[in-house]
Amino acid sequence: MLQSKLQDPMVQADWLYEHLNDPSIVILDCRFILGQPDLGRAEYDAGHIPGAVYISLESDLSGQKTEQGHGGRHPLPNIATMEALFSRIGIDQHTTVVAYDGDDLAMAARLWWMLRYVGHERVYVLDGGYAAWNRATYPTSTEILHRKSRSFTANVQSDMLLTKNEVVQRESSTPLLDSRAPERYRGEMEPLDPKAGHIPGAKCFFYKYTLQADGTLQTKEQLQNHFGELLQQEQIIVYCGSGVTACVNLLALMRAGRPDAKLYGGSWSDWSSYPDSPVATGDE
Repeated sequence: MLQSKLQDPMVQADWLYEHLNDPSIVILDCRFILGQPDLGRAEYDAGHIPGAVYISLESDLSGQKTEQGHGGRHPLPNIATMEALFSRIGIDQHTTVVAYDGDDLAMAARLWWMLRYVGHERVYVLDGGYAAWNRATYPTSTEILHRKSRSFTANVQSDMLLTKNEVVQRESSTPLLDSRAPERYRGEMEPLDPKAGHIPGAKCFFYKYTLQADGTLQTKEQLQNHFGELLQQEQIIVYCGSGVTACVNLLALMRAGRPDAKLYGGSWSDWSSYPDSPVATGDE
């Protein structure tokens, strides 16, 4: 019943407050700060939406990195690991999931994308995150909730995820969206990965340009204007630094009417780990 009422990947704070005690809803707190891996958990412990369970980007939403860096800085966990995680926190086919974070939707969007990748469509992101909840002066809690486990079985949507070779072999007309900040796209700086620049042919679509000033996602009409003619292309591919912030663009593309856009999971951190990968700099 909830699914039929929600035709958008976002939910608002007032909707979540009204459904706060619904036993079919699992709320996931995804707050995380790159470079400060313990801060998100500390913020959760200090106060969170009542009933929320904490999920960490590094320990829950990322798999093991390789020594060579192939696969990226935040590779996806394997399917068995995802099934175990989602089962442990009480998700099954009857569950509606609402994820939130504390900053720019990126961590919540990563969780949203992962659940859709393993076949769970009843997943949404809290628009504006924890800040929107606090602006509405809704209650918070410090209680640590342990949900009863359920049985989650993956139904992998393999067409949502692309490898480096598939990006290389894409049609020349296929839009490739780089979600990183413009200065990283142009190669003027690179604080994290082995090379500076972008994948040749990519266009800069910084993920934060899809957000309003208050951290909420832009409207459908605004996003359709933002993405423009590329929405008419047969295929759209999105990447970022490590497959996390690109998920905000995927969230925005879904609101704009393109739920079929694909993620290059390893993103720039995977691409730049190969010495022979071509690199472009400047604007294209």
